[in-house]
Amino acid sequence: MIVVSANEIKQNFGKILQDSQRQPVVIRRYGRDTAVLISMEEYRKITEAHVASFERLCERIGADAAAKGLTEDDLADILDRSR
Repeated sequence: MIVVSANEIKQNFGKILQDSQRQPVVIRRYGRDTAVLISMEEYRKITEAHVASFERLCERIGADAAAKGLTEDDLADILDRSR
């Protein structure tokens, strides 16, 4: 992982952008890590992993609710009451 200052980003954006295609680039401002520049491919991998994890969670919750007898109508009633 590369660490660069915010000023380095301003001065060498093209090179740092190329670097980010190979590995994450941490951007440090006032001595604190403030952002990470990653390739689009890496971003897609992270996003897809989060979506897949969320879908698995929803499936587990749905299966648990169904096992406890919660129906679609029950869920609709709960949602209507929460408005």
